[in-house]
Amino acid sequence: MHASDGRCRPGKQEPASAHQRVGTGERLLFYDEEVGVHWTWQSIDGAMSKAPLGGEATGPNPTDRAKKGTKRSLQTEGEGIIIGLAVAPANRNDHKVLGPTLESRPVRPPRGTRQNMCLDKGYDYDETRETLAANDFVAHIRSRGEEKIEMERNRKRKPRRWVVERAISWMNRLRRLLIRWEKKLENYLALAEFVCAFIAYRAAKLW
Repeated sequence: MHASDGRCRPGKQEPASAHQRVGTGERLLFYDEEVGVHWTWQSIDGAMSKAPLGGEATGPNPTDRAKKGTKRSLQTEGEGIIIGLAVAPANRNDHKVLGPTLESRPVRPPRGTRQNMCLDKGYDYDETRETLAANDFVAHIRSRGEEKIEMERNRKRKPRRWVVERAISWMNRLRRLLIRWEKKLENYLALAEFVCAFIAYRAAKLW
């Protein structure tokens, strides 16, 4: 970082080395052994962050006056542990990042496991259903209006998708993720993967 004029500015960014990146596969295998991954009900959702310096996988944010931004697409298992992570430009539609998010999973469920995927109305496309079917998922896509009606009927019941929203909230507590300063995608991913590991280890009560 440089601060010649009293302000902190990012210096030259070097790629994250192998030992600096947290092994997502090892993290999930460890969590599965200690706690157990809940594969039956899963969720995916995206969150946008500012990216003032631009860089790889950034684009105009349609919710921030077209300023540069990036999107994190998270896949969580039934208890909210992050099992898939993809980064894309902020203007990429959520359903277009679905495939890369599924492909990012370093660990897959045991053969024969029934997998249900909960998504909001932003994924209500035929392409989404085809992608999920190709990956052996049963799609559950509900609009926010439907969720609201269901919650009014049973106020004690939360939508199954709430765990991914909670995971997004957890990640956003780290300002370095909330505002992306890394131009290199691999550096931003390394930081995001570290946070995913922290969430998993904390859930296993080992951090």
